[in-house]
Amino acid sequence: MATPHRDDGSVRDSSLHIIRAADGRALACCEVGNPDGPLLLHNHGGPSSRLEANLFADAARRNGLRFVGVDRPGIGRSDPQQDRTYAGWARDLVAIADALGHDTFGVSGWSEGGPWALAAAAFIPASRLVHVTSIAGGSYGAFGDNWAADHLSKADRLGGFLALHLEPGFKLMYATLGLAAEHFGASYMKSLEKSVGDEDRSVLQRPDVEAAFLAASAECFAQGSEGLVRDARMLYRHWAFDVTAIRRPVHLWHGLADTLVEPFINQTIAERMPGAVWHPVVGAGHFVAVSEADAILAVATRELGAA
Repeated sequence: MATPHRDDGSVRDSSLHIIRAADGRALACCEVGNPDGPLLLHNHGGPSSRLEANLFADAARRNGLRFVGVDRPGIGRSDPQQDRTYAGWARDLVAIADALGHDTFGVSGWSEGGPWALAAAAFIPASRLVHVTSIAGGSYGAFGDNWAADHLSKADRLGGFLALHLEPGFKLMYATLGLAAEHFGASYMKSLEKSVGDEDRSVLQRPDVEAAFLAASAECFAQGSEGLVRDARMLYRHWAFDVTAIRRPVHLWHGLADTLVEPFINQTIAERMPGAVWHPVVGAGHFVAVSEADAILAVATRELGAA
């Protein structure tokens, strides 16, 4: 069952639910939008958390969606999980939909959350999961260990190497990132702004976006960096599901000016995944999730409403 909790003031959260997985683990959720609307479960990026849902709150409300961000294991307020699998996460998403009282639902994922949305498409029956969206997904293990290494940003190229070959270095990288997000927010945001293009920079500099994004990033490290390390490491290793076998409709959105995840990566996914619906956005960057939120969620609303 879903147990509502009021926030203690330490994080910015519209509505916090703790839902129990089949094995008793706590799964922390942040709900925005229309509580009576169709359900869209959102897979956050990295470093991020369930609080990423707040970036979609206005668009979710305008589109009539019950939009729920979910902390993955060991991140934010969700309990850690020793043995993580893509299929296991798909089961957790179904458990959340059940607890929230929805027979049918959709999933979305942004950046490092994109692969988890694709996993849902691979493992959850279409009778339950009726909409799937991946936005600028970090699809680094889709066709083998770090298959797109030559197309990664400098930071992700380093992360991929460390994840596969030098785990202590990978852990140090994320621990340092967590320290910056939690305690040096202004510097953290300035560093991010330097790594993106003008369109992304203009989105990030909006006060409402900057505050919500930083809160979501800092909350990622509420239990330290181990949860994010396990999460990201799985993205670089060869995935335990085959995207070329996914024939159901899956919407892939990508800004063609993205400097963090090169469009080539998800365009290749779109070309090789039979069910892909490719949505390239000219001029947009990695924060196409925010700048095009209304368009992205309108598609979700249409498909969920038709179910």
